[in-house]
Amino acid sequence: MTRRLPGPCAAALLLSLAGCQRQAPSEALFPLEAGHRWTYRVTTRTGDDTSERESLTLRTLGPESMTGLDGQNAWRRRSDSGVDYWLRADETGVYRVATKSDLEAEPKLDKPQRFVLKAPYTVGTQWQAATTSYLLMRRNEFPREIRHSHPSIPMNYQIEAVDETVETPAGRFEPCLKVRGTGSVRVYADPASGWKDMPLLTIEWYCKGVGLVKLERDEPAQSAFLTGGSRTLELESWQ
Repeated sequence: MTRRLPGPCAAALLLSLAGCQRQAPSEALFPLEAGHRWTYRVTTRTGDDTSERESLTLRTLGPESMTGLDGQNAWRRRSDSGVDYWLRADETGVYRVATKSDLEAEPKLDKPQRFVLKAPYTVGTQWQAATTSYLLMRRNEFPREIRHSHPSIPMNYQIEAVDETVETPAGRFEPCLKVRGTGSVRVYADPASGWKDMPLLTIEWYCKGVGLVKLERDEPAQSAFLTGGSRTLELESWQ
């Protein structure tokens, strides 16, 4: 089944956002200027062996001045799931400075800024950014989604490779930067196991001149009280 992706979760998982008015060192790996569009095939597999395919489109809208951002512009991206992101890029990397869903009256500033890619873009570069759980759910409690009780979870990122080749429905891309993110969320698993650290794993590929072409997220749950799953985003088309 293919349909428009409901809600902000997959868009938030992408973290595909924007930067300064001048040409930034990261621009080849993360295009920021207005006029770009990315459409992703989103495949979600859950612990009960079900699979769902959806579609997600992101567009770049250009630089904007925002209150609370020291008078400087930030580049705006919009997801068709109803979420806007504002980013900047400079010699330190590409980072998000604000987000806003259609249900919010004003953008919410990131304090501190949230790195999407941190310079230098070489193997071994590390950083930390907040994430949440997108797939872990409780079987018999409400609300089921773990993200409601754990909205901000630290995840450690590291550049693992800078010359990857990636095959997607949109074609073959190279050279690409490979980024791995690892984290965990501590939850009550079941009466036998008690509290456990459930792993959160992400792999992202950013390719020169295109940006994010593929993302894999894995949130396994070995628990009678929880279900987990995986989600893959693959580039279908871009401009």
